[in-house]
Amino acid sequence: MKQNLLGILAAAAVLLLSATTASAYDFEVNGIYYKKNSDGTSVCVTDRGSYYYPTDKEYSGAVTIPDSVTYGKTYSVTGIYQEAFRNCRGLESVAIPNSVITIGYKAFYGCSGLASVEIPNSVSSIGSSAFRECSGLTSVEIPNSVTTIGYAAFAYCSGLTSVEIPNSVTKIYAFAFYECSGLTSVVIPNSVTYIGYRAFSGCSGLTSVVIPNSVTTF
Repeated sequence: MKQNLLGILAAAAVLLLSATTASAYDFEVNGIYYKKNSDGTSVCVTDRGSYYYPTDKEYSGAVTIPDSVTYGKTYSVTGIYQEAFRNCRGLESVAIPNSVITIGYKAFYGCSGLASVEIPNSVSSIGSSAFRECSGLTSVEIPNSVTTIGYAAFAYCSGLTSVEIPNSVTKIYAFAFYECSGLTSVVIPNSVTYIGYRAFSGCSGLTSVVIPNSVTTF
């Protein structure tokens, strides 16, 4: 009975380990990991996802994401999956193609070495905590395609000194620029109707803010 119980526990442990180490990606090409979307024709950039692999070292230096990738067939690269580059502190720059329309939750969270990122005009939303704790980021140009800046999207980006918010943005969610102590000025366009709770709280270097009449919730 005792041996049977031990056998069952051992089998359960193997199954649990297998589930834990299961890959979060479908294939890899040129050092970039991809996850297939449900449409079968497009993919998102993701992480390796292995339990034993140090995810903070998956991506480093300058990364250029292609607009399409071939693996058996050709897929369009349409998104950056949640936590894809999380804590990759050696990441210095990322070039995002015009095919990408979404930047997911915590996509670049904790990438403290990230100094520059090119967000293309195809991106419509910047996910919650997408660039949170990217302390090396000094400036961000948000394209005219973006309509919402997510919860804590740029929180704790202490090196951020300037940000351009385009006329396409209608909502700036809570904690969006929380503790961005290096930020000195912000111009909020007439398109914005909503500024969330503590969106600019802790921005100790902020000396001027222009808030338009379009803002109805603050």
